[in-house]
Amino acid sequence: MISTQLGDQLSHMSLRSRRSHPRPPALVLVAHGSRNPLALATVTALIERIREQRPGLTVRLGHIELNEPLLSDTLADLPAGRAVLVPLLLSRGHHVKQDIPRAAAAAGHLLTRVAGPLGPHPLLVDALHDRLTEAGWPAHLSERARRRSGVVLAAAGSRDPEAAVDTHRTAALLARRLGVPVVPAYASAASPDVATAVRALAARGRHRTALASYFTAPGRFATESAEAAPGIVAAPLGTHPALARLVLHRYDTATAAAPESAPRHLASA
Repeated sequence: MISTQLGDQLSHMSLRSRRSHPRPPALVLVAHGSRNPLALATVTALIERIREQRPGLTVRLGHIELNEPLLSDTLADLPAGRAVLVPLLLSRGHHVKQDIPRAAAAAGHLLTRVAGPLGPHPLLVDALHDRLTEAGWPAHLSERARRRSGVVLAAAGSRDPEAAVDTHRTAALLARRLGVPVVPAYASAASPDVATAVRALAARGRHRTALASYFTAPGRFATESAEAAPGIVAAPLGTHPALARLVLHRYDTATAAAPESAPRHLASA
């Protein structure tokens, strides 16, 4: 009898514990997709970094286009419950405002929330600085070298003006970190392009230029931007530890902002 009563008590305690500590929502990392095979390999490795930093959290990958799994398939494969979609995108734009929320709303079996894009954020500046240093940017610049140096922040580009605002904010943060001018440039849909930005810096006496690759993974835009740069070229952000921390920060922010009684799809965090 005592064993039965003890078993019943433990069963009730376990049930109360599950009710008071519900399983956290799944994290769905939403990548753009690329025909470059290195992009998928990079994003897959980033997923593993995220899992290492948050053991026990369900982490899935979905692509907007070009790669499998597509976001719609990833969401369809999740069991009924909650999910937070974190865009692996660096600024606001059509994908963040339209495509990802539309896919989330179509997943009727899930209570979803779409987190904000990764940028701008100081953690991205940490990663950009490290990638520049790895590519040969000096740890310390003399005053003379500082007056002659500048950086082009190469980004994908978007027709959405808010995307440019976000990229300019990141450029300002990076300029503050480096102590030299940082000029945004775009691979598509916006101006200036990299070559034009390099010439603009040269016109200001900044003939020692470096390219900061404001891309999450290798791809066509990153390659074209690198080919247009005459000096130091940094690698894309890739699997930098700061990127995994930032993904989890966006996830946590969106999770904390989502009330339990919310409708199936919620506004972006």
